[in-house]
Amino acid sequence: MLGVVGRRLRAHRGWVAGAAALAMLGSIGFALFGGGDEGTTSTPPDTRAREYRDFDACLLTGADGIARGTVAATVWDGMQQASKETRARVTYVPVTGEQTADNARPFVNGLVQRQCDVVLAVGTPQVRAAETAAGQHPSVSFLVVGDGEAARDNITVVRPGEGLKSAVVKGIRGAMV
Repeated sequence: MLGVVGRRLRAHRGWVAGAAALAMLGSIGFALFGGGDEGTTSTPPDTRAREYRDFDACLLTGADGIARGTVAATVWDGMQQASKETRARVTYVPVTGEQTADNARPFVNGLVQRQCDVVLAVGTPQVRAAETAAGQHPSVSFLVVGDGEAARDNITVVRPGEGLKSAVVKGIRGAMV
């Protein structure tokens, strides 16, 4: 009988060696990572993720996005500051392709469909598309960067230049009320 068992083990030598190696690696892994020190209590590490409020501020930019030195970069800085202060989620979407109001319109509509609470727009085509969308979506706040005047109650116009970043922070705070 032992001869039969010995022959079967020799026939499956690779399987036996593999199982033994796997068991050894499992034991070593448990000792290094899973065993822990019995004398101390284990607590989970502090989370690094910020807990956000249910509020989204979304920026629509030209093809350059939030490249350093652009007006969009200043707006994005203001949005990030507002996010730190209010815990609002912030995102941006660059308009790709032709830089026209007609081409920017689907991007604005996409932000509205994503349920952005406030849509910020930088650049002439993006601002025109946002102003058009504001008439169709009165429950959404729009903050546009430009020199014009607000044509609707749900549009806030902020001027480019000095004070833009703080105006963006103030605009997002105001939309959260």
